[in-house]
Amino acid sequence: MSETSTNGTTTFGRRLAGWKEIFKTCTLSEGRPRDAVAKWLLSIRPCVFRMTIFSGAIGGLLAAATTTGAHWGYFALALFGLVLAHAANNMINDYFDWRQGVDTEGYVRAEYTFHPILSGAVSARQLLGAILLVNVIDAAIMIYLTIQVGWPVLLFAGLGLFISVFYVAPPLRLKHHGLGELGVLIVWGPLMTAGTYYVTAGAIPTWVILASIPYALVVTTVLIGKHIDKLAADREKGIRTLPVIMGEKASLWLNQFLMAVFYALILAMVFMGVTGAWVLLALLALPRLVKVLRIYNQPKPSEKPANAPTWPLWFVSWAFYHNKLAGGLFVLGLVLNLVVPLVLNAFMA
Repeated sequence: MSETSTNGTTTFGRRLAGWKEIFKTCTLSEGRPRDAVAKWLLSIRPCVFRMTIFSGAIGGLLAAATTTGAHWGYFALALFGLVLAHAANNMINDYFDWRQGVDTEGYVRAEYTFHPILSGAVSARQLLGAILLVNVIDAAIMIYLTIQVGWPVLLFAGLGLFISVFYVAPPLRLKHHGLGELGVLIVWGPLMTAGTYYVTAGAIPTWVILASIPYALVVTTVLIGKHIDKLAADREKGIRTLPVIMGEKASLWLNQFLMAVFYALILAMVFMGVTGAWVLLALLALPRLVKVLRIYNQPKPSEKPANAPTWPLWFVSWAFYHNKLAGGLFVLGLVLNLVVPLVLNAFMA
């Protein structure tokens, strides 16, 4: 292999390693190349997309378990649209918070990870263009699924876009009035999960709305954890997130309570016959919950610990750590509810 090709391979390997790091942590270590792909991956923050994928997957898997003729093509398209919407939401938050003077060099947002505008990697005009492009693609998906499935697709998508934009955009700025956390609960629960159920099954029973709540709660704990970490900075800027309104101690207790309620609701879903017993696999995340609860009952470290890539964020990282396992096991249980009965029936036939 020539020196040129060797250097090219090495350069691509370094870029690929950087992209993988961004997908895992939404950060890029110093010294790794910030190429065009890397800067846009950093802008959309793909490390948190798994929460959206889980919410959508729950809706599709519940539909497959309770209806015949699930349309997996529509499901896949809806799930892709949800991920695009999440990417757009992350960019919208950065754009409007920068424009309104919330995101500045001294603010927490610029400390824990890359900010597309403040870093100088992306201009405000470029970021706005990317937001419009992604939303145009999402609009095309919405129109197609509305034609194929029905008008409720417009309702689910429209409400999701409304909360996404006005989470930070004036005049509502939901985050500034203690309503951002509720907005996340609604989006990652009834809108994503029930909406995907509808697209997959073509109908939506009322119980699906309730079944969307358990995982939406652990998504909400991630946001609450982030707002606890930013409490002092948000209070100084007049941003009244729920932790700013409630105070740190009450917010820490609230997050622990919501994490625990997830397991209580999983048990209730099984005992009420809403879903099969395989979702009890989520209980295997209880040891991780105990670990996270211990962290929440200890003071935040005064200095950056080792392996804390998003420092000075702390409580959000542990909430996400719990979310990954609890949500993953819940989704795995829903998959097994579909697969194992089919396998057993095949052996019994």
